Amino acid sequence: MPGGEGIKIFARIKPTKRPSRLFDIDPDTNAISFNIPRDTANGILVNNARTNFNFKFDGIFGMDATQEDVFNVVAKSSVDSVLEGYNSTIFAYGQTGSGKTFTITGGTERYDDRGVIPRVLAYLFDVCRKDTEAQYSVYISFLEIYNESGFDLLDAAHDEGVAGLDDLQKVVILEDENGGMHLKGLSMNLANSAEEAMNLLFVGDTNRAMSATVMNDNSSRSHCIFTISVESRRAGTDVIRRSKLNLVDLAGSERTHKTGATGQLLRESKYINTSLHFLEVCIMALGDVQKGSRTHVPYRNSVMTMVLRDSLGGNCKTSMVATLNAEKAQTEETISTAKFAQRVALVQNKAEVNEERDPKLVIKRLKAEIKELKGELAFLRQTGGGGEGGEELELTQTELNHLRTKVKNFLIDPDPAAALSLGEQFTFKKMQAAFSASVSYTHLRAHETEADL
Repeated sequence: MPGGEGIKIFARIKPTKRPSRLFDIDPDTNAISFNIPRDTANGILVNNARTNFNFKFDGIFGMDATQEDVFNVVAKSSVDSVLEGYNSTIFAYGQTGSGKTFTITGGTERYDDRGVIPRVLAYLFDVCRKDTEAQYSVYISFLEIYNESGFDLLDAAHDEGVAGLDDLQKVVILEDENGGMHLKGLSMNLANSAEEAMNLLFVGDTNRAMSATVMNDNSSRSHCIFTISVESRRAGTDVIRRSKLNLVDLAGSERTHKTGATGQLLRESKYINTSLHFLEVCIMALGDVQKGSRTHVPYRNSVMTMVLRDSLGGNCKTSMVATLNAEKAQTEETISTAKFAQRVALVQNKAEVNEERDPKLVIKRLKAEIKELKGELAFLRQTGGGGEGGEELELTQTELNHLRTKVKNFLIDPDPAAALSLGEQFTFKKMQAAFSASVSYTHLRAHETEADL
């Protein structure tokens, strides 16, 4: 995409007491290299013909990285972009149990474990509060995609004791004539403070589908998109900006022989893996489109790719956090995640400032200008010899005859430097009468000339 910007990719390595010695991190080049001895490759890699891999990222967070580090490097600039009117997206991708939810939402045991979303909300409202030259409105929505169906995690029906997801209204995706996606049935909740927004996060997170698996005691069984929509108006202008920040926690890819999933968990795993497969298909297709080898991107294959359409190859500044498991047994999935990140980095987005003129503010501004101009006109009329209230007096017949004589003499005067004076008290009535007299006299002379001919 000409003039586009590539998606930024970051790697975050999950802390573990048993890290493998199969990879190295080069902090100077932000690269992770894998060197797997051939005698141990069998069983770690499906295709053990290749044992050396090298992956480059825009940034790498090692096992000692803090939540604040991730926010400062990845998320802070995204919030700044949203406040400037750009759409932004941050999504976490990786195998189940690799730390996606911890990165996006955070942990509950310590205050320092707050994830991207809580820190974004605190920073966003702090910046808005300090900016006294603009008016901001912030709205929160929380979408869950479970088994290829969309649900509003902030639906009040959750609090009314519904029996299950089947009793909830589904979010329907509608596409407009310009290809834009609209989510019918997804609420937008006004938040006036970081505390109100955090409460919405807590409510939605409580309603999310979670289950225990062999790989993760608290495994996300759905994809979740926490969206912060910002509407801003600068004082003295009628321009309004509407932008959004999507914070996406994707469900983790799973291998059923490792998770031990059966029954409902197995069914959920199939939906998760299928949707992640379609995400990868879209990423590959976008690469082909930008190389010119194809023209179509199959966004409609899954709900998730339809919702994230703008974030992938569209009007958005997007960043990806690839969460990697450093344990030896997970090396295959870790390499697979890193490969996917390299393909994502090739996707070009073209972000634009989302601003438009507010019709109500335009009308209000024009009315104010008209009022001001009327005041100026009344002042000019009054200073020009008008009557009471600034209204001009009508010219008398004597004044009209005198004015017509002046105009006639001016028109027949052969001196090119001659000037027409309307007196010390110049008014609009005199100007109109002079113009009318000059037109009448010009027409009269034209008819007289034709008669002479």
